Amino acid sequence: GVYPRRRSHIYETEPYGLKNQPPFLNLVLEVETRLSPHELLDLVLYIEKLLGRERKEKWGPRKIDIDILFYGNLIVRTENLVIPHYDFQNRDFFLRPFLDIEPEYVHPVLEKRISEMYRELKRDTCVPIGQI
Repeated sequence: GVYPRRRSHIYETEPYGLKNQPPFLNLVLEVETRLSPHELLDLVLYIEKLLGRERKEKWGPRKIDIDILFYGNLIVRTENLVIPHYDFQNRDFFLRPFLDIEPEYVHPVLEKRISEMYRELKRDTCVPIGQI
């Protein structure tokens, strides 16, 4: 199973990539699981499909998008799964919510704290809108 441990606030953010689309809602959820990274990916893809995700256009509008940002300190580089997320440090919609739950977490590849990467961020469009 997959068990929620901590969650961030919900943030409204500007779209990433294609700009001509509605704002996105983002949050970070920390979970505990005994699933392997690839088993977790299979579950994530299944959940996205159940919720109506259609993979049509890169960075285009979508009903749901679930990313595996980290898996402890594990580094995974396979054809269909990259952990940590390859562009984590440049995405405000990852960094700002992650800051809510673990600002001192150290990125296993970049060896920088979340708080440090957030301070270095050049773009922050995150507007907190609440919690779930």
